[in-house]
Amino acid sequence: MAAYDALLFVSFGGPEKREDVIPFLENVLKGRNVPRERMLEVAEHYYHFGGKSPINEQNRELIAALKANFESHGLVLPIYWGNRNWQPFIGDALQQMHADGVRRAAVFVTSAYGSYSGCGQYREDIGRALDATGLQDMVLEKLPQFCLTDAYTEVMAERVRDAYAKVSEFAALVFTAHSIPVSMAATSPYVQQLEQSCASVAAAVGHAEWSLVYQSRSGPPTQPWLEPDILAHLRKLHEAGAKEVVVCPIGFISDHMEVLYDLDTEAASLCEDLGIKMARAGTAGSHPLFVDMIRKQILEAATTPILSRCSAGCCPTPQRPATGSSRQSTSPA
Repeated sequence: MAAYDALLFVSFGGPEKREDVIPFLENVLKGRNVPRERMLEVAEHYYHFGGKSPINEQNRELIAALKANFESHGLVLPIYWGNRNWQPFIGDALQQMHADGVRRAAVFVTSAYGSYSGCGQYREDIGRALDATGLQDMVLEKLPQFCLTDAYTEVMAERVRDAYAKVSEFAALVFTAHSIPVSMAATSPYVQQLEQSCASVAAAVGHAEWSLVYQSRSGPPTQPWLEPDILAHLRKLHEAGAKEVVVCPIGFISDHMEVLYDLDTEAASLCEDLGIKMARAGTAGSHPLFVDMIRKQILEAATTPILSRCSAGCCPTPQRPATGSSRQSTSPA
């Protein structure tokens, strides 16, 4: 395909070993009003798993699946990988791309929904990396959010069905996503997209009743963030007599730290204490339908005007993404 020279795969990043944890979290929290005590608390989540985030290996698996998919469909498109907060960094990927002759690339971001932290901040980081490396002749075009695509809905519906195979059909269905500040949510399609996505998946699996809750909030306790929190919601379900629950992390595309710790550790422990049987649905990961969706997005984007790609209005990407925003971010890794 001549339209793009390459695909830039951009993710949040995560530590590979115990010694990486604090420097990684300092990168994530740079310029944010988050108490050091909170940072050290989050560090313990990583130490619980030996200091290694699973996100990097999951990204490698998805990239390998994309390469195989491209090859099977005759798509000759090299893939480069750059993270926002840890090695390999975006700037390093851009320099290698430029050295290899890449001048126009599609950008896939591992964030399904539209918000400043899930879209705008990635664009800003890419813009800063372009400025820092001085690569004035590179054009990077971010692909739109994929949360409402038929493929993503079908993949998540399959994951929910698999979870229901472990409990009864009467289990409560709870969708969860990363909480963000209420002020950020008010200026993005984040909640609306989540609600639409949840409704589509619930309909696909034949469950009329479901709940959307949030997890993994950070920031100062005085700042309002999206609620209800999943742990509080689980307690309410218990009070209402619930005996079983399916938890679907619809806001995350892989089983990274906030899925493994906040759900598989904290939420699962609470459910055990409450006497609730919990089945956690999987994430999209490297599901073949999800991988194929990414390839199709690239093909479509190559011939679609940039400014018409996202009807939600949160991710039309100029040649050089905007930089310099001071809005607060969140940490979905």
